[in-house]
Amino acid sequence: MRFSWLKSAGLLAVSAAGLVVGGLAWLLGAPHVADVSWAAGTAPVMLVVAASIIQSLRRGAMGVDIVALLAMAGALGLGQYLAGVIIALMYASGGALEDSARARAKRELSSLLGRAPKVATRYAEGGLVQVPVEALRPGDLLLIKGGEVVPVDGLVVSAEAVLDESALTGESLPVSHPTGQRVRSGPLNAGPPFELRALSTADDSTYAGVVRLVRSAQASKAPFVRIADRYALLFVPLTLALAGAAWLLSGDPVRALAVLVVATPCPLIIAAPVAIVSGISRAARRGVLIKDGAALEALARAHTLLFDKTGTLTSGQARLTAIETDGLQDPEELLRLSASLEQASQHVVASSIVTSARERGLSLTLPTGVEEQPGAGMRGEVEGHLLRLGSPAWAGGSEVLTPWARAVLRRMGDEGTSGVFVSVDGRLAGALLLADEIRLEAPRALRLLRRAGVKRFVMVTGDRAEVAEAIGAALGVDAVFCEQSPEEKVRTVLSERASGITLMVGDGINDAPALAAADVGVSMGARGSGAAAEAADVVLLVDRLDRLVEAMLVARRARSIALQSVVVGMGLSLVAMGFAAAGMLGPVAGALLQEGIDVAVILNALRALGGKGLSAVRHGLSEQEVGHLRREHVELRPVLERVQSLADRLDALGAPQQKSELLELDGLLRERLLPHERRDDTELYPPLARLLGGEDPLGPMSRTHREITHLGRLYHRRVEGLGDQGLDALEQRELRGLLYGLGAILQLHFAQEEELFDAVS
Repeated sequence: MRFSWLKSAGLLAVSAAGLVVGGLAWLLGAPHVADVSWAAGTAPVMLVVAASIIQSLRRGAMGVDIVALLAMAGALGLGQYLAGVIIALMYASGGALEDSARARAKRELSSLLGRAPKVATRYAEGGLVQVPVEALRPGDLLLIKGGEVVPVDGLVVSAEAVLDESALTGESLPVSHPTGQRVRSGPLNAGPPFELRALSTADDSTYAGVVRLVRSAQASKAPFVRIADRYALLFVPLTLALAGAAWLLSGDPVRALAVLVVATPCPLIIAAPVAIVSGISRAARRGVLIKDGAALEALARAHTLLFDKTGTLTSGQARLTAIETDGLQDPEELLRLSASLEQASQHVVASSIVTSARERGLSLTLPTGVEEQPGAGMRGEVEGHLLRLGSPAWAGGSEVLTPWARAVLRRMGDEGTSGVFVSVDGRLAGALLLADEIRLEAPRALRLLRRAGVKRFVMVTGDRAEVAEAIGAALGVDAVFCEQSPEEKVRTVLSERASGITLMVGDGINDAPALAAADVGVSMGARGSGAAAEAADVVLLVDRLDRLVEAMLVARRARSIALQSVVVGMGLSLVAMGFAAAGMLGPVAGALLQEGIDVAVILNALRALGGKGLSAVRHGLSEQEVGHLRREHVELRPVLERVQSLADRLDALGAPQQKSELLELDGLLRERLLPHERRDDTELYPPLARLLGGEDPLGPMSRTHREITHLGRLYHRRVEGLGDQGLDALEQRELRGLLYGLGAILQLHFAQEEELFDAVS
């Protein structure tokens, strides 16, 4: 890169010096000295162009550079030295602009390399010691000082860590991480010193993966695409034919030279690579690493997207989605007892259950007599209750499955969820349903990708059919291929490639062959030691699917600008060639005109460095504000589950319990849920509306608030005068329908709000 810049700068200096010295000599009345100076400024550039063309011809390629060579050689041969040096200056200035754009992109990509930490501060028996980052091991306790880069992935031990993650994610505001939260390596400590418990070595950390990817991108042998060269087969013969015709018809070789001069798109043939490399630079600033110009061009033209499911469209982690009970067990109490027992298990599902209980603020106790049966479940004692958790056969023992248990199994099959059945003191009391939830940003990302021009979405996954089809239906993808091996994924990608340019998005090792088979492979996340990141052409350094939308918009803008520069520049050159062939434009005037055209299109190409981001939303909510809003939803989630659970169990409850639970739910709605909805409508939505713009962007959401309030009011009127005799059959049916309706609206509304919070975070 440095040699290329020095060569371009040297040629620019020689041609500029030749033009200036020659001009001064001509003004001082020394035309011979002027001609020599102009020729001396032209010859070195001409030799470099000739060498470049010879190298291209050896590779079997021919570009429009040959027109520049013929123009400079013709100018020297016909004594048009001033025209020759102007052409040389054009070519040299174009090369300097290209190298400048490349250098800027290199700086964007290399900004991560320069920040790589070399040493870290580790706690030792004698206090704090500085050690090389290569010496860090999982379990080490580190002190991250203010202004230092986090050297390895780890867990925050201090009360809080405030990190500047802009180098990795492009987010401008510092992010606060509380005790126990995992943080990636690479961010800058933007707050006071904090303690970190290392979870990986430096080589296995996120930041090291990013560095490897950047170095791989910089070492890529793929050339930057010169879109203008695609037109060379047409443009070069046309130019030579027109120049020959002008000479033949006029008998004046100077006219042929004039045609060659105005047809010399020296910087123009560099305008397209400038736009492409500027697009790569722009994407890097937003946390998307595009490895070469060919990948950016293909990304811009893709119309079919294939996605892996787990970790790409979904979070990749099981979360509690529902608590089903037999009608006798309180859902919250069932979760609390189950989570208390699951504390003793290392299973990933156990971790999800414990996390859900803690998010709800439930108090867990230590279990005793714990036994775990691999593949079946576990049992133990919690607060004097004997619990069994696992499959229906394990939890229920010899007990015949009750109708509610069979209904739960049907629901699990229909929704593609998994479940942990729970028995309490020998009675099958309930089930905890878990699912790999769709990423919050995924629905919006797919809508924006379709708006950006993607015609077909295909989900390719190794998961079982019922799970894959449920996720596919929820996201509205066009096709679902399930239970696919890595080899079958490759065949699916190749099949889709037959109908157009394809993108394959994945994150697992089993996705790597499919990523390599696609026109453009896109890897989620930055764990560069993974096969997926190595096989991909594009790596989303931020683990968010909507960054793919930004990458595609940047790629399409860069390619559009590149094509615009080529088409407009060559079109103007063709018009000027016509005037030159008619004798209306001489070589010097033509060279000056062409210089203006080429500078204009190169400046136009540099516009690819800018442009708007994903949307016009002015992101004004901090991570802390969004976190607070999400915590409110987590705290209200038990109320939503109580609505569903009570509707399911209403017929099975006796009159006293029926009245008690109906009135208890009425209190929860009036004291917690409805005030929350009113606060959202009056305090949260107005500032959100200003962020989103438009006349009334949250009008439909406010309408949902009014419907929730209306249903809550109807429910209160139905239960406030309820007698001890309970509900009759008709009242039960009407109230159950009301509860199901309220529950469905609340579930939909919460999902919409959480997607909205994610969009403005």
